Amino acid sequence: MNAATISLGATVSSGSRAAQLGLVALLGLFVVGFLGFSHMEVVHNAGHDYRHSMAFPCH
Repeated sequence: MNAATISLGATVSSGSRAAQLGLVALLGLFVVGFLGFSHMEVVHNAGHDYRHSMAFPCH
């Protein structure tokens, strides 16, 4: 089985894979950019608490 085949046997095109990676990158930028640097204390604290719950060092 090659890397482009998933367990159900369906193949994923390289264009689809690039679109998926692009959307994941945008989601990551949103999480870091909006939640991490938000001036709204509730939003920032929610992101901060989530990082701690996942054992991710943030400070």
